Amino acid sequence: MAAVTAAGVASYAVGGGPGGGDGEPHADDPRPGDRPPGRAPDRAALRRLVAGMSLAEKVGQLFVSRAYGHSATDPDPADAEQNLKLFGVRTAAELVARYHLGGIIYFSWAHNTRGPQQIAELSAALQRAAAGTGSGIPLMLSTDQEHGAVARIGKPATLLPGAMALGARHGAGGTSGTGGTDSSTGSSTGSTGTGADSAATAEARRAARIAGAELAAMGIRQDYAPVADVNVNPANPVIGVRSFGSDPQAVAALVAAQVRGYQGAGVAATAKHFPGHGDTETDSHVGLPVMRHSRAQWEELDEPPFRAAVEAGVDAVMTAHIVFPALDPSGDPATLSRPIVTGILRERLGFRGVVVTDALDMAGVRQKYGDDRVPVLALKAGCDQLLNPPDLGLAHRSVLAAVEAGELTQDRIEESVLRILELKARRGLFDAAHTAAGQMDAMVGIPAHLTAADEIAAGTTTLLANPVKLLPLDATAGPLVLVTGSDPASPSGTTGPPTAVLARELTALGCRATAVPPARAVAAAPGNAAVLVCTYNVPEGDGPQRTLVTELLATGVPVVVVAIRNPYDPARLPTCAAELATYTWTDVEMRAAARVVTGAARPSGRLPVPVPGRYPLGHGLSYD
Repeated sequence: MAAVTAAGVASYAVGGGPGGGDGEPHADDPRPGDRPPGRAPDRAALRRLVAGMSLAEKVGQLFVSRAYGHSATDPDPADAEQNLKLFGVRTAAELVARYHLGGIIYFSWAHNTRGPQQIAELSAALQRAAAGTGSGIPLMLSTDQEHGAVARIGKPATLLPGAMALGARHGAGGTSGTGGTDSSTGSSTGSTGTGADSAATAEARRAARIAGAELAAMGIRQDYAPVADVNVNPANPVIGVRSFGSDPQAVAALVAAQVRGYQGAGVAATAKHFPGHGDTETDSHVGLPVMRHSRAQWEELDEPPFRAAVEAGVDAVMTAHIVFPALDPSGDPATLSRPIVTGILRERLGFRGVVVTDALDMAGVRQKYGDDRVPVLALKAGCDQLLNPPDLGLAHRSVLAAVEAGELTQDRIEESVLRILELKARRGLFDAAHTAAGQMDAMVGIPAHLTAADEIAAGTTTLLANPVKLLPLDATAGPLVLVTGSDPASPSGTTGPPTAVLARELTALGCRATAVPPARAVAAAPGNAAVLVCTYNVPEGDGPQRTLVTELLATGVPVVVVAIRNPYDPARLPTCAAELATYTWTDVEMRAAARVVTGAARPSGRLPVPVPGRYPLGHGLSYD
């Protein structure tokens, strides 16, 4: 039992965060009367707490693990069996007690996120389990709720536009200029790409503030967002629309805005994936990417968003499982690289908060070293939180053994534990780890948040081409409209399918729209005023999406391409009557696209990335 229990840790109200500064409130932080629960830790009390912990308890605080089941104590039988197979216990509560865990990460595939009320109940039960352990230290409950393409929690919680959509809103890219219209008739709203404008940053912060408030109401106090990677590679298979764009200054401004939004709502933001994952062609979930930027290129392109996050007081930074030879020629992934984690993030950028690894079950960090060595090497590199190891028991034993063998010192372990406890104190967990009764109904999926999501999305849809001025369609005439194309799975499992949602919204606005699968689209096209084709990451060369568009064009019916994920699709397709980019295929973006198609809203989004061979950064049309 620790000499000072968690219940005895005192803290006091304050704003700001660890970052690289002094924790003073920022000029645009919430007004004093609007300040959410946030605490500066009583470091002396925390040090006494750490000093009284056993080594096993200290090591346990370093780990953030998955656990299967919707309930902490009564999971479904299949989830109980999975926990038993992987961890030797049947429930998440038992897992917390066995390993003295510092945190739990929620996944939909682990059946943790059935709905907001269930999540809040799971969070409260897990915190009760943690309170019953020797030290009684509360858990840091976390998830990946980036919104857009990555969302673990779905409706009835509010779902907001993702990063690249926010980058397009009112023109991330900033200074107005000549975005270029190519052959795409319309009024250009393009820009030269010199940073995000105030409207874009304000809405990015607003989105994060809403997202953070809802997470906090469900007991989740750490979000693995925002993505701080600068996506300069159209072939990037894992970042893409999860990034705010390709302009490092615009990305930096939007990252800082979201850090302040999340943390203004009482949730720890996590800038990821350091030192930058935006110019890779391998997915680190399945392989080990290599970043080929020079040191000078890194400083120009990849560093600015992370520096901005640190200066904004970000609570945590997540490392990337990538090799970056210009920053560390050893061939070790960044997560295991002391020159990158300690030398650059800590010493160059001055970051004093928590460094969390990307998930340790990903292939990118497991190729060079075994699962027993990875957690030890991550700690030696300077990481604090060890996220989701594939074998928690092995990882825990390996760190204990490294301390007992002298490879890791007790001081090194305590350094990370203290940072983690300071983060928990800063986010108010020692004061109020549990969700308050009635908080759910007052905060999650409320009408004000749902309205705000539509308002934010309204400025994201980008009109790329409109050469024959087909758009906007005259909805008052009730035109027949066919909607077809790709229907990717919902990120949260609670939205879509996008073609059906788009057809429904068009009908609500006055059109007579019908959604049909691609196999029936060509036969159904004649007689329609337009065919809208939803495309999803069209590859180079021939393929079924290109074939569909080509065959629809041959019917003579005007074709509108709606790129519902990466905006690069139009460059890989024949020229059509109009081209739109939505950056996400969730309901909120489909509603926004329908309003643009019918003229209920004027398009104002601008490309936050260039489309090679077709459109420059900042390009976007409006209606005359």
